[in-house]
Amino acid sequence: MSSAPHLNLNSHQLEILKLFSRDLDEKDLIEIKRLIVAYLGDKITKMANETWEKENWSDQKVKDIVIR
Repeated sequence: MSSAPHLNLNSHQLEILKLFSRDLDEKDLIEIKRLIVAYLGDKITKMANETWEKENWSDQKVKDIVIR
């Protein structure tokens, strides 16, 4: 019997595991990782831009925050 800990995976995590249920070569796995990183990078950039606009930030305000 396996001694691996019980994992509580949510439905999204299970869906991703289903996608990877077939054998992938290393090249495909690297490309999928790049796609995920690019997606998350775009998402965080959009969130940062929305905050920038909402808070009426400027380059000077950012410099002031960093210098503190």
